[in-house]
Amino acid sequence: MFKIGEFARLNRVTVKTLRHYERLKLLTPYKVDNFSGYRYYSAQQIHTLNRILALKDLGFSLTEISELTKNNLSSEEMLGILKSRKSQIQTAINQELARIDKVNSLIKLFEQEGNVMYDVSIKSISSMKVASVRKIIKDYGDQSHLWGELGSHISKYKVNILPGCFVSYHSHEKSEGIDAEVFEIIDHDIPSTDNIKVRDLPPIDMAACVVHKGPYETLNLAYSAIMKWIEDNNYSIIAPEREVYLQGVDSTANPDDYITEIQFPIQKR
Repeated sequence: MFKIGEFARLNRVTVKTLRHYERLKLLTPYKVDNFSGYRYYSAQQIHTLNRILALKDLGFSLTEISELTKNNLSSEEMLGILKSRKSQIQTAINQELARIDKVNSLIKLFEQEGNVMYDVSIKSISSMKVASVRKIIKDYGDQSHLWGELGSHISKYKVNILPGCFVSYHSHEKSEGIDAEVFEIIDHDIPSTDNIKVRDLPPIDMAACVVHKGPYETLNLAYSAIMKWIEDNNYSIIAPEREVYLQGVDSTANPDDYITEIQFPIQKR
């Protein structure tokens, strides 16, 4: 048997750690001398100590480890617990990787801010026949189900979808989400439904337009540029903007190659 100091040194832990494990009844000494109070540990207890240390290293709390060791779990049960913890760790890793992607996007955004030049142009936009669906979404990236619903309806009919699908964001101060309407341009009428509206959009006499090349996460640079231009040139926005996807996820796998035009219907103040 080994005195507590020897046992601690040989197993690369501190005496304080062993005393803490004893108080928690995680690992009690094999023998305590009644006269001197010396604590002795057996070589057979090394396996128990290693299991405690391994579980602790995997993120289990000492309380959880205490419950696991008290229940005398079989190897199969222990294997199931370890696989579950592996899944939890993988989920945490994926979340952190997603955060890294967001940080990289933010770094890129700050690097680009003030260095990207946008040319704002004024143009008229012709009338067009569209099918659209409008719903409250939780954030600006939460659009895929709207496009899916719209595309599923259009595909039921012999109609051509023309280039230039777009989204408009409506003002909705009472909503906790974002009031979004997605549009597909079609070449002739199809039936409307409770959710899908088919109609002719009127022409826009004057729209301030800017083209953005790059991922959607940096679209705010283009929005900042065009809104500043509208304000500096004494215009007013008279209708919801259109975010027109000229080249996007259906055209290229590289977000840096996305091309989006932002159109603001305007008039002179």
